[in-house]
Amino acid sequence: MNIKNIFFDFDGVIAESVSAKTEAFKEMYLPYGEEIAKQVVKYHTIHGGVSRFEKFKYWEKKFFDKDIDDERVNELAKQFSNLVLDKVINSKEVPGVNAFLRKYNNKLNFWIITGTPTSEIEIISEQRGISNYFKGIHGSPKNKRYWTENLLKKYKLKREETLFLGDAITDQDAAEYSKLHFWFRENEENKELFKDYKGNKFNDFFDFEEKFKKTYS
Repeated sequence: MNIKNIFFDFDGVIAESVSAKTEAFKEMYLPYGEEIAKQVVKYHTIHGGVSRFEKFKYWEKKFFDKDIDDERVNELAKQFSNLVLDKVINSKEVPGVNAFLRKYNNKLNFWIITGTPTSEIEIISEQRGISNYFKGIHGSPKNKRYWTENLLKKYKLKREETLFLGDAITDQDAAEYSKLHFWFRENEENKELFKDYKGNKFNDFFDFEEKFKKTYS
């Protein structure tokens, strides 16, 4: 078995930025009370890879019975972006990921698939100095299933040669939908969510590289 292509989620796989986004969502809804903020955090944790646009639509309907239009969704998304952008740019790397990208980007094909808006993840990747390692950087409003299928067809990739690295249910879902290999990046925030997961997993990219070579060599 030979892996030639890797799709990377971003938050929690490339950057330790999951908590930054959790805190930003909490900050936005805390004025409406501790209970609502608590439910927002819980929903975000369970639906980590879902785009912020869909989350805001869900929360506004659930808590305030509002069917908000695209203009209001975009207002909320901009408010969120202002809170979180610098925090994500400056968040720590998942240990070993930059070294892995430098070492293997000429041997393997890399793409980012994330729930973050495409325009924003392009800025983040550029500011973090990692853009050149990837053949493409893709986010919302298109979802992860869309991007896995789009990239497979666009670049004529073989499913059995393609691996998705993720830390959320949406990552696993996209990998299964497109019949890709999936490896789960485990951390404290998602450990409970994936407690019944029996597939391949890793803690950081030193761990991943060692397991990857043993599995696919």
